[in-house]
Amino acid sequence: MKAYERYFKGMMEIMEHLHQTQGENIMAAATLLADVTARGGLIYGFGTGHSHLVIEDAFWRAATPANYYALLEPSLTGSFEVTKSYLLENTYEIGRHIVDYHRITPNDVLIVVSNSGNNIAPVDAAIRAKEKGIPVIGITAVEYGNYLTTKHRDNVKLKDVADIVLDNCTPIGDALTEIEGFGMKVGSSSTIPMVLLQNMILTQMVEILVERGVDPDVYYNGHIAFMDEGASEHNEALVDRYFHRIRNL
Repeated sequence: MKAYERYFKGMMEIMEHLHQTQGENIMAAATLLADVTARGGLIYGFGTGHSHLVIEDAFWRAATPANYYALLEPSLTGSFEVTKSYLLENTYEIGRHIVDYHRITPNDVLIVVSNSGNNIAPVDAAIRAKEKGIPVIGITAVEYGNYLTTKHRDNVKLKDVADIVLDNCTPIGDALTEIEGFGMKVGSSSTIPMVLLQNMILTQMVEILVERGVDPDVYYNGHIAFMDEGASEHNEALVDRYFHRIRNL
């Protein structure tokens, strides 16, 4: 079996394990998101380093809720000056300041994404949210978090702070595939299941709202909107609705 096939097989095993073990927490998270959405709150997403990719994936794109607010702090995303971003994501108070600056309220919800659950900025953001009565959903690798020595001075990781924890079920070290004759595993494993988990809870949230008789705000694909006047007007109306509430729009 080729390396790409072993990687594919390993990733499918992770996602099947996730599917078999995370259903209860997925439903709890989706119900919380539905409650927040029904009362007019915003869904905030925060992740540093590669975890920001999960947050960016759900923001202002096809088939995603319009009340999703991506907290994309440039100095923490790792999109440029990556070694500096690693230092900053392990600096105290930054996560706290982000929660305060964006004026997140208990009417909202904060999704914090961190594979290790061990970097200081995401943990600080979760701690600050809890201090302010804001519910927190954590997407993380529980086994990896249990393995690691805690960085935070409060001796906690994301899995210890979040109200609801979604386990991406990925292995310690975020590497999946062995190559004969090479001393390291290759093929990162965390991003795909974390994106999957977030899409699962957002999709389930929509179903819950529809079952309650609530019509949730969801974007059409931009290309569909380009060709369909009704879809274009729909998207434009959603942008107008949230433009002064979501600073990134």
